[in-house]
Amino acid sequence: MTQHMTQQQWWRDAVIYQIYPRSFMDANGDGMGDLAGVTERLDYLAALGIDALWLSPFYRSPQADAGYDVSDYCDVDPLFGTLEDFDRLLAGAHERGMRVIVDLVPNHSSSEHAWFQEALASPPGSPARARYLFRDGRGEQGELPPNNWQSIFGGAAWTRVDDGQWYLHMFDSAQPDFDWTNPEVGDEFERVLRFWLARGVDGFRVDVAHGMIKQPGLPDWDGEQVMVEGGNRGPMWDQDGVHDIYRRWHRILAEYGDDRMMVAEAWLKPERVARYIRPDEMQQAFNFDYLTAHWDAAELRTIIDRSLTITGEVGATTTWVMSNHDGVRHASRLGLSNPGARPQKIGIGDEQPDEALGLRRARAIIMLTLALPGSAYLYQGEELGLPDHTSMPDRYRQDPGFHRTGGEDGGRDGCRVPLPWRAEAPAFGFNDSGERWLPQPDNYAHYAVDRQLDQPDSTLSLYQRLLKLRRDHNLGQGELTWAPSPREDVLVLTNGDVQVVLNLGDAPVALPAAPLLAQSRPDAVSGAMLAGNAAVWLRTA
Repeated sequence: MTQHMTQQQWWRDAVIYQIYPRSFMDANGDGMGDLAGVTERLDYLAALGIDALWLSPFYRSPQADAGYDVSDYCDVDPLFGTLEDFDRLLAGAHERGMRVIVDLVPNHSSSEHAWFQEALASPPGSPARARYLFRDGRGEQGELPPNNWQSIFGGAAWTRVDDGQWYLHMFDSAQPDFDWTNPEVGDEFERVLRFWLARGVDGFRVDVAHGMIKQPGLPDWDGEQVMVEGGNRGPMWDQDGVHDIYRRWHRILAEYGDDRMMVAEAWLKPERVARYIRPDEMQQAFNFDYLTAHWDAAELRTIIDRSLTITGEVGATTTWVMSNHDGVRHASRLGLSNPGARPQKIGIGDEQPDEALGLRRARAIIMLTLALPGSAYLYQGEELGLPDHTSMPDRYRQDPGFHRTGGEDGGRDGCRVPLPWRAEAPAFGFNDSGERWLPQPDNYAHYAVDRQLDQPDSTLSLYQRLLKLRRDHNLGQGELTWAPSPREDVLVLTNGDVQVVLNLGDAPVALPAAPLLAQSRPDAVSGAMLAGNAAVWLRTA
């Protein structure tokens, strides 16, 4: 076991790799990634140099929303394997010095969950219905929804059942929201937490962490629902009562040692997010301002300074994330005419990114990200430079947001495509059968792992090199100092004995005289000049 594995509060500078299990590696050839596939690739992940894995949901689920509709929180869906498969994965990760975080989905369950099925079979006002948000409708016959709330996935946030009552679902109708004012719900999730903690998991990523408590009375609200941009607002989000939940969970985790953690998915302004990571609540929260930043030096600097200040005020660490399973990959976003813009999707008929330019910028921005103090999150495949599948025919799309909006919301399928492992193999080595739950674009052959291994100039080799340097120079626990910049489209910063120069412009810029530790691409430096859309790490002492 590595020294880093035994470190208390390991999350403060950890690099955490998100695995979307259905698309990572398929061991049994059915076209769906599985836990055995993750275990098969643990050596690859250890060689990459990460500290922890975050597993997106693998629980029993009808898969209406790719597993974020959970029917049993304490079992593995047969699509992904068994509890024994999970135990082998966990043990294998720990043997290699990597920790494991699992996704927790407490805002809502699947409509197939035993509790919800019991609620449907029970009368209005029954204890079974009190676990969810069932309400009588408005109108003379109760034919109108109880309020005007809209679902994140489009359409009304209410569905009517046969006896005339309505139930709330802030996402898909197959995802009914729990009523967290009911003590029975809190007790059930304590049982779930203890189940996984006892198995040895190191932490939880809490889905929709700001959503469990709704304003009493469920008043009407006319605002627009969005996934990330601008943060969630309204009486269904960020109510003060959520913090009582996390204080309870904090105490539960502490019973299992001081090295267990939680990270919040909360689509809020940074000042509000900071309330979730106070000393007696969670340990981390995702930094969505950084994820949604444009390719703009001033914007990036402002977000970085603000993030470090706000998290520092509550004694927490900052996280840096550029992509996840809920949006277009940054290698594609950075190739758009408005680089860094976050469209709902990129598909047929949409502006197609400049793939080469997007990759150059993605390789440059990771050199900023991994140089910053705090914790970094990587989304599977970004270490290969993967773009989205930007030409996926609509007939393959499975995201409920796409179907609930009639295609207006393009869905998130483009960033969820199975990974390419071997360029010449069926399904690019995702499995040996060639089966895939989503189609892979032809250009994924160029990004396959076997094309990049042992190639010193590949994106994969760049990530491996940067992750080693980050640890060797203790950058995650360091302190950022901005240095004077020669141009407004150039960022220069120092962290310990490493200086970062990121050129966000197209014209070359002069570099200070210092030993070169790393460059974002082989031709980034020519003489004493740094090319446009490139970055370097220099040794300052």
